[in-house]
Amino acid sequence: MERRNKFEIIIDILELMQRKGGNIKPTHLLYGGNLSYDRLKKYIQELEEKGLIMQVTDKGKIRYRITDKGINFVNEARKIKEITDAFGL
Repeated sequence: MERRNKFEIIIDILELMQRKGGNIKPTHLLYGGNLSYDRLKKYIQELEEKGLIMQVTDKGKIRYRITDKGINFVNEARKIKEITDAFGL
């Protein structure tokens, strides 16, 4: 099995958030993203800094929500994947 690159991991995280209705618990990200806790923390921090996700508190529990910018990023990334797949890259 090939290792995922940074771009693929970011897309996996954002798509997972979309599948969960755009709002997800950190533990679901941890297991669904198939990442160690330390690596997930780094990705979450970077995605927050870039405005792709935001941390929200729901009934005292931390959750992460994909932003409109994050949704647009995923949509554009899918287009790129379709093009690269079409050309066998």
